[in-house]
Amino acid sequence: MGVCNEQGATLEPETGHRMIKDRKGGSPRSRRTPLSHRRQLSKRKDMMFVVGGWTQEDPSCLVEQFCPEYNEWRAAARMVNNRGKVAVGTLDGMIYTVGGEDHIRCYSSVERYNPNTDSWSTDVAPLSSPRSGVCLVEMDGYLYAIGGHDGIAAINTVERYDPSMNTWSKQAVMLGRRSAGVAAVLQGQLYVMGGNDGVMALNSVERYNPVDGTWSICAHMLSPRENAGCAVYLGHIYVSGGRDELNLELCGVERFDPDNMRWTPVKRMRSKRDNMSLVVFNGALTAVGGSDGVTNLKTIEVYCHVTNTWRHFGSMKSKHPGGRVAVLC
Repeated sequence: MGVCNEQGATLEPETGHRMIKDRKGGSPRSRRTPLSHRRQLSKRKDMMFVVGGWTQEDPSCLVEQFCPEYNEWRAAARMVNNRGKVAVGTLDGMIYTVGGEDHIRCYSSVERYNPNTDSWSTDVAPLSSPRSGVCLVEMDGYLYAIGGHDGIAAINTVERYDPSMNTWSKQAVMLGRRSAGVAAVLQGQLYVMGGNDGVMALNSVERYNPVDGTWSICAHMLSPRENAGCAVYLGHIYVSGGRDELNLELCGVERFDPDNMRWTPVKRMRSKRDNMSLVVFNGALTAVGGSDGVTNLKTIEVYCHVTNTWRHFGSMKSKHPGGRVAVLC
C-alpha cells in the first residue's frame, strides 16, 4: 500500500506491508488509466475507496480510490447525491451508500457503485424512512442497515437488503435505540456497538443471531463512543476512536475476544479520530481520516499486532468529513 503525505507525495510502507513500486528510472505516471483496467491490473490487491463526506464548509463530497499498482490516490466518480454521515458497505463486489444527510434533510435513498465502470446507479430500493448515522454491514449475502437518526430521534429499526429482489425487509428491532454506532460480523453473529441513543454516547453492545432472529446483550465496551471505526481482524472485533459521552474526541482502541466475551485495551492511535474508518486493507488494520477536534484529517495509521503499535502511514489527497471507507477484495 502506498499513500500520500499532506503535500500529496507518495510514501512507502515499512517492510512487511505489500506494495508495488514504480520501476526504477521510470517517468512519473500522470496519465489516467480507465478504472476498469486498473481493477484488472490489481486483481490480487484489495481496492480501497473513501466515499462521501459533507459539511457546509466542505460540501465537495469527493470519492477517492487508492490504486496500489501506481501507489497513489485517484479521483473516482462522485455519488449522485452529496451527503455526510452516510453508511458505506460492500456486497458482491459493489459499494453501497445508504442514508446520510446534508444541511437540508436526511436521505432514505441508496446508491450503488460499480468499480468496473466507475459509475454510480440510483436504481436501488430505498430504506423505509430517511435516516443518517446508520450502521451498514454484509452478512450471508445480505446488507443490514441498523439504527440511525431520522432527524427527530435515534431509532432501533433494522432492515435487510436482498440484492436478488432489490428489496429491503424489516427485521427484529434492536433492544436499544442507537445512531452513529458501528457493526461487525464475527463467527456468524452480528454485533452492534456504541453509538448515541439521542442523549449520550453508549458503551453498550448487542448481538444478533440470524438463525432465530433475536438480539441479546453482550459485554459492554470499556469506553462509551459514537462515530467510531470498527473492523474484524485476526478473529477479534476492533473498535477505535470516535467521541465519548463528554463529546471529546478519542484515540483509544479496544478489542473484543469472542472466546472469553471480554473487551481489552489496545495501544492508542497516534491521533484522536472522531468520524473515522477502520478497515483491513491488504492484511493490515488501517485507521483512516476522521477529525481530531481541530481539523478534519487526511492521515492514515497502520496497526502492528505483533508489537501492539500504530505508525503513521501517509495520507489521502482530500479530506472527507463524515465520509467512510470501503474495501473491495
